[in-house]
Amino acid sequence: MISVGGNTTALIQVKDEGTKNIIGEKEHVWMDVTSLKGWLDLSNGQNGISEYSAKVQSSTHIFICDFKSFKNLSKKWVWNPFNLKTGVIQSQQDETKIDATSENARMIIDGVEYHILMIDDPMGMHQHLEIMLQYVGGGLGV
Repeated sequence: MISVGGNTTALIQVKDEGTKNIIGEKEHVWMDVTSLKGWLDLSNGQNGISEYSAKVQSSTHIFICDFKSFKNLSKKWVWNPFNLKTGVIQSQQDETKIDATSENARMIIDGVEYHILMIDDPMGMHQHLEIMLQYVGGGLGV
């Protein structure tokens, strides 16, 4: 089989269960679990005015890459010792495994955060993945 290859690398992050802060809110930490090399393509986009008269970019994208299972990923996996969002070095001591899903994961591509809408393995053939993404915001996000 010929691989998909790609021109960009995406980092998959999964959020932890969270801890409560001093006022009872849950605070989550995003952990790097794997990377994918593939192609990012714009699917749909708009630049509308929100209810607060702020201009907000909203776009959907598709990321196409070779097949990779998102089950039993290690929380200890390290792609780059510097987090692409914060620049903080983080060492994970946790040996537990986690599944990355659209509910608990996000993608970072070129320092930009994307929400994962759906992870599709077309026809269950395990040849490539089509990951539907959403970008909302007017900057690099938090």
